[in-house]
Amino acid sequence: MPNDYSLADVLQRMYTNQLALEAALLELTLHVEQLGAPEVGDNVRGALQTIGENAGHIKQGLAKLRSTNL
Repeated sequence: MPNDYSLADVLQRMYTNQLALEAALLELTLHVEQLGAPEVGDNVRGALQTIGENAGHIKQGLAKLRSTNL
């Protein structure tokens, strides 16, 4: 398919990867906290908050990009 490598498609895949990494980090954070390292969990949660805040902007930007390429 010619659009498989369009900018919008590549960015969408990067966004999907970001969400998957966020989920994996959260799972690891929960495990680390259960092992007794709450300070590590707090640090990772700070990074996860940044990822979450940026996710909305990325999703909106992708929607705008896709709408202009139709």
